[in-house]
Amino acid sequence: MKIDHTLPLEYSTEQNRLNILGFWIFLGAEIALFGTLFASYFTLVDRTGSGPTGAEIFEILPVIIETILLLASSFTIGLGINAMRLRKQKAMVTFFALTLLLGLAFLGVEIYDFVVYIHEGATLQTSGFTAILFTLLGTHGAHVAFGILWGTMIILQVIRDGINERTANKAFIFSLYWHFIDVVWIFLYSFVFLKGMM
Repeated sequence: MKIDHTLPLEYSTEQNRLNILGFWIFLGAEIALFGTLFASYFTLVDRTGSGPTGAEIFEILPVIIETILLLASSFTIGLGINAMRLRKQKAMVTFFALTLLLGLAFLGVEIYDFVVYIHEGATLQTSGFTAILFTLLGTHGAHVAFGILWGTMIILQVIRDGINERTANKAFIFSLYWHFIDVVWIFLYSFVFLKGMM
């Protein structure tokens, strides 16, 4: 395996570059998935039947906390990648662990949100609006949960094998995934919660 030392470690081999390209293609499919879910949401947002509307169930404080947690996690994953490029393993692992802890905190607040919605009479069966709301938020939450498991595996690999072209490639691809789910949250924050509270 030929390593190009003029490139960042995660791009240093032909296989690494192909892995990153393949992941960008995968993210294109993820964009299509969430695009479909958002289109469904916009179609069903006013189909509340006798159930609650977004304005009746959304609370601003948990949404702001969730947003701060995910934006902070994007910052810490960026610091982790920077530490990786500087080959500072301990700093990298620390920033990745902070990212995952912020993700866990986000999931905790999101579960609290779901409990509040159900208490307010919003379930999957209540209306078209609540069904697509739970589907959209649940899909995003599942992506965060998967990211936490994936990130944990990367941390364990870096601890075991150190920072090399293979672990750097995996960590960088994971960071792309994490940034993607953060961007999806910005759309959720803007077009579901803020718009729904108006």
